[in-house]
Amino acid sequence: MTSIAPVNSKNLPVLSKDMAEKKLGQTDFLRLMTTQLKAQDPFSPVDNQAMVAQMAQFSSVAGISEMNVALKSIAEQMGAQTALLADIKAASTRKTAGA
Repeated sequence: MTSIAPVNSKNLPVLSKDMAEKKLGQTDFLRLMTTQLKAQDPFSPVDNQAMVAQMAQFSSVAGISEMNVALKSIAEQMGAQTALLADIKAASTRKTAGA
């Protein structure tokens, strides 16, 4: 079992580097939510607003993650286009200088 050490007087946990690098995905979130629903007291259920807020937050994080992947792809394409334009410019400069 991994131990979590407190960071300050409020006992906020700090994850080890190994634990911090692990990421939870949609499957993990759904498993946690299902477990939470199974374990809740039927006479005092979880507040609907809190549940919707959790799902909205997860959706936002998933959307941001997908956007990061798309932006990295765009940046790579722009880098390739810039290199191509530099090669074209260099070739045209050599052609005009040799004429």
